[in-house]
Amino acid sequence: MRYVTFLYLYVMQGVPAGFALTAMANYFTGKGLSSQSVGSFVAIVGIPWVLQFFWGPIIDRYQYSVIGHRKQWIVLTQLMALIASLGLLYINNPIGELTTVSAAFFIHSIFASVQDASVDALAISIVPENERGRVNAFMRGGFLAGIALGSAGLSLVLYHYGFHAAVLSQSALLFILTTFTFFTKLDPADRYLPNFRQRTSDKTNVKENPKLGWLFRQLFSGLMKKDNFNTFIVIATVYTCNGVFIRSFSFYLIHNLKWQYNDVSVLQGGWCTIATIAITVIGGIIADKLVPTILQLRVMIGIGLFLIILGLSHNLWLFKPYSGTGLILWNLADPMFSVAAMPILMSLCIQKVEGSQFTAYMALVNLCDVVGAYLSGWMMAITPAPTIGLICGVAVLFLGVWGYVRRKRELSIKPF
Repeated sequence: MRYVTFLYLYVMQGVPAGFALTAMANYFTGKGLSSQSVGSFVAIVGIPWVLQFFWGPIIDRYQYSVIGHRKQWIVLTQLMALIASLGLLYINNPIGELTTVSAAFFIHSIFASVQDASVDALAISIVPENERGRVNAFMRGGFLAGIALGSAGLSLVLYHYGFHAAVLSQSALLFILTTFTFFTKLDPADRYLPNFRQRTSDKTNVKENPKLGWLFRQLFSGLMKKDNFNTFIVIATVYTCNGVFIRSFSFYLIHNLKWQYNDVSVLQGGWCTIATIAITVIGGIIADKLVPTILQLRVMIGIGLFLIILGLSHNLWLFKPYSGTGLILWNLADPMFSVAAMPILMSLCIQKVEGSQFTAYMALVNLCDVVGAYLSGWMMAITPAPTIGLICGVAVLFLGVWGYVRRKRELSIKPF
């Protein structure tokens, strides 16, 4: 039941992300907006996710409520995200009102990011260490399934029926999932309905909510610990390179190779996601059996080699089957890295602030994606996407090989 719960919670997070960051971004590209405009839109939508760094301690400060442990944050933010989604109906011309569209999606992202932080905090507090790989696989799989619905599904609605129909479809799905969450026990101690007559144990839990100042001090200590900091810098660099490449690749397919924006969105959210979910679940099982760091380094080396090969073979991008296959393979590589990296980040978290620390890591990962999207928009103005992919590939490959050599030297492990 735990796996199913986290699966659908991340489906709910993936739908708006797929709609805004893939369907709408490709829609704007297809309508002729510049790479800088599209990159800025994606960055603006992603900014609230960076603020998870601040939401985490607040969520940990007020963990307990009359409906359960952390559940109040999830239900409330889901409801506010639904209202924000309905607010998009006031926009009549997305292309002519880009600033308003960006602001509306920004507001929606605020509530979605707090929801994400709440679910992340819940996950690390109730999932046993020996199940984290599998749970992360289901979380990532749910997120990808949501992205598929938001990017491929809503892109089709957007293409055939218009912006308002796509927004209504998203809002209807969010309403159904919010209702489902309200009547779901996210933690074994949760209740189906609010209970304002607290038991003694509940009152004790509320009194044990940690102080905010202490949480921030412990959080800073956990993040800045030397080993933790060095480990995260490597992971952050890979995520930034991933964000730079995929935005530039998608833009190049639509703007330079004249793909229909709808075709790119459907490919990213349709066939790509079906294959990716399967690979992600398998990867989660593997992550529980292997040393997570070894799996991470293998995936990094694979990503680096893939980007270098794809960049060097850019003349073949003209052939749609080749570039389409590259897009599908890329959508397998990025989630596999997440499956490998998330258990590592969880293992770095210290007790009592593990929810805040993991949420902070997720915020910083989101920052990497925002920075990557923004950088790609400006980099494409001075260098083509194949060169960008080549640069990213060299950087990731170097980090992967360097990390493996260093680990082999320190731990005397056998070559894989």
